[in-house]
Amino acid sequence: VQPSVPPVPNYKLSMSIPEWLQAIQTYMKLLQYNHTGTQFFEIRKTRPLSGLMETAKEMTRESLPIKCLEAVILGIYLTNGQPCVERFPISFKTHFSGNYFHHVVLGIYCNGRYGSLGMSRRSDLMDKPLTYRTLSDLIFEFEDSYKKYLHSVKKVKIGLYVPHEPHSFQPIEWKQLVLNVSKMMRTEVRKELEKFARDMRMKILKPSSAHSPMKERSRGKSLSPRRRQGSPQRRACRRDKS
Repeated sequence: VQPSVPPVPNYKLSMSIPEWLQAIQTYMKLLQYNHTGTQFFEIRKTRPLSGLMETAKEMTRESLPIKCLEAVILGIYLTNGQPCVERFPISFKTHFSGNYFHHVVLGIYCNGRYGSLGMSRRSDLMDKPLTYRTLSDLIFEFEDSYKKYLHSVKKVKIGLYVPHEPHSFQPIEWKQLVLNVSKMMRTEVRKELEKFARDMRMKILKPSSAHSPMKERSRGKSLSPRRRQGSPQRRACRRDKS
């Protein structure tokens, strides 16, 4: 028997934005989290947005299980054309039982509130409702969720708003702000995140890659040298206990 293919959600004018985001998240959950150990879709983070949107289209056709990185790309694809919904990647590096784990979700900003879309093995490390007044409230909510699984958050990386132009040749800016949160006080983290969020809302931040591909803007402490762009997609959801 052919497994039923979940219908791709369509935005209806009668929907509120939170209802629309809920419909997208429900669709992703119907695709299910990919526990197989095989990644079905190759996602190179450096690819132009247009290429990644083609991959997202393929995901809707294939209806295969997805992991966190694919969920971010799919979330961008499905929220395109909703200019009041700003989307930006949020990446976490955590430490648990001697190992490091990487996870990424799609941050959402709309009507003065923050939330997220995503996929994870853990239900509280993916979507968050559009109810957080500040970006730091959202990030601390994730940090508190991680604590339940005894994961300590080491780094948080925040990217820029992703353009709503699906044919853009611009790549996604994944880490415009890098915070070594494990070495910072929460008050300090909040201050950095709020300044960054304000700059984002005012659209005054330009992709760091536009200036120099090797430069990484960091406001955290002691940023380790940038790793070679090996295969971020394999690392991004590798064993993420998330």
